[in-house]
Amino acid sequence: MKYIGAHVSVEGGVNNAPVNAHNIGAQSFALFTRNPSRWKSVPLKPNVVEQFKENCERLGYKSDFILPHDSYLINLGHPDKEKLQISRDAFLDEFRRCEILGLKLLNFHPGSHLNEISLDECLNRIAESINCILDQTAGVTAVIENTAGQGSNVGFKFEHIAHIIDKVEDKSRVGVCIDSCHAFAAGYDLSTKESYDAVWKNFDEIVGFQYLKAMHLNDTKKGLGSRVDRHESIGKGMLGIDFFKLLMRDNRFDNIPLVLETPNEALWQEEIKLLTSLCDE
Repeated sequence: MKYIGAHVSVEGGVNNAPVNAHNIGAQSFALFTRNPSRWKSVPLKPNVVEQFKENCERLGYKSDFILPHDSYLINLGHPDKEKLQISRDAFLDEFRRCEILGLKLLNFHPGSHLNEISLDECLNRIAESINCILDQTAGVTAVIENTAGQGSNVGFKFEHIAHIIDKVEDKSRVGVCIDSCHAFAAGYDLSTKESYDAVWKNFDEIVGFQYLKAMHLNDTKKGLGSRVDRHESIGKGMLGIDFFKLLMRDNRFDNIPLVLETPNEALWQEEIKLLTSLCDE
């Protein structure tokens, strides 16, 4: 079964996220458990945590299909040791919040070398950061999201992700989220049947499908290999509807959260219905 959803609002509290997901007909959802644009976070209130869990149970959302996303400020490969520690502290807080909420996954962008250290050194720092946090937490999997490769961001090649995973000590608690827009922008052509098959064969050989924990379903405004991250509504961008038809009929993507981050929230309910209909064609 395909668990299709969207990254929903937590305005008024994280307890509202399951309700917002239900209101658009989502089978899965993503959320921020804290303000993604600030270093400091307000602790989760016990009544909000309880309401979140109650709403998830009442509306049928299991933690396997909920994909929290960490703060955009965090850079687990930061070249400056003091700033790296600030990022690690914030990442630990993200993990602890997931533990409190009873969530199993935490999606994050790997980081950036800022043109100050080598690619390999940055990837090693990211893996070291993950190891540090996994040692201090339990039950939450670190889910690495591929990037479009803008600026000095790493993680846009499958080899980068494989490098990180190779150096993570507890491989039972590391996984991958593939963003379709990011993949296309990074040069992975998913737009035709032949190239789609080739990309996923490449992914399986380099990373391995056993690590795939989630996907972000986004079309893209920019061309193949542009290295520019600009999401577009489903079927309205350079990827086109054929990619989504292929994905919805591919059982390798069953039983994981498939989350929309498309730019027009007003279309999410319609897009979920469209993607669901493609499963049966």
